[in-house]
Amino acid sequence: MSSPIVQAIQQICDEKGISYDAVIETIEAALAAAYRKDFGQKNQNIKVQFEPEMGGSRVFDVKTVVSDEFVAKALKEMEEKAAAAAEALASGVPIPQAPVEPEVPKVARGEVVASAEPTEEEKYNPKLHLPLTEARVIKPDADIGDALTIELEVPAAYGRMAAQTAKQVITQRLREAERFKLFEEFKSKEGEMLVGIIQRREGRAMLVDLGRVTGVMMPEDQMPTERYNPGDRVKVFVTAVAMTSKGPEIRLTRTHPEMVRKLFMLEIPEVASGAVLIHAIAREPGSRTKVAVSSTQENVDPIGSCIGQRGSRIQTVISEIGGEKIDI
Repeated sequence: MSSPIVQAIQQICDEKGISYDAVIETIEAALAAAYRKDFGQKNQNIKVQFEPEMGGSRVFDVKTVVSDEFVAKALKEMEEKAAAAAEALASGVPIPQAPVEPEVPKVARGEVVASAEPTEEEKYNPKLHLPLTEARVIKPDADIGDALTIELEVPAAYGRMAAQTAKQVITQRLREAERFKLFEEFKSKEGEMLVGIIQRREGRAMLVDLGRVTGVMMPEDQMPTERYNPGDRVKVFVTAVAMTSKGPEIRLTRTHPEMVRKLFMLEIPEVASGAVLIHAIAREPGSRTKVAVSSTQENVDPIGSCIGQRGSRIQTVISEIGGEKIDI
């Protein structure tokens, strides 16, 4: 039987719709931040391996082994820059600002990195690098480019302190992971038609409930002949999905010409199968729409297929877009 921690993680995965590994990585990042804050030292690159079955964790300091010459050269340059800065400060010359260093890429959980010797463009960082001489004191067969993992002692107070510090970080990271998951899910639905429920009005914009997320329909995307009431089910076309600080923003519309194409594909089997092609759509939302069609098969009438028996097919499309006239 799984431990209570594993069951709790699995419940979070099911509720938030995110992967098990993503939750574990979030917990490990939060525990590393807690250890770094309360027990870590300045030049330690803290990584935590969390063991959910046992409810424990192991803490490591991960360094990349570099040559002694590379470190010596970097330290010499740092000393020269410090001396030049002191001299400039004494003479009143302004000190130029150093460029911002690029962010260090994240490493996947459990991955062993074997990086090469840093190039001349890369700078020595005592938090990430360890001279070869010092590395061989810890591991005699260490070589340049190896990723050296040094296990650190876990203090008795770490568990309580980590729980307090990590709680807020874990909550924030899980929220970010959930937002990114939703963004990926709906980004793939750009250009598609969805069914939503009118939620409420904010100013002139309408908020539409799409299930796990809320989309927005701006005034220019609303049909001028339609009134939207909370609880109404409507078909909407997804025009754009963007990530914001508050999560994914989904722009919806009922006025886009492509929405007419999607309705034709939904209601007319010949259009869905490709027997009837839609070449162009011109639309004045709420007033009229013109659709140019042709047939790929001799025995299929493109206009008759779209209109249907006694106009049954086209009437279904017209009623869906608020009575707007359609010429085929």
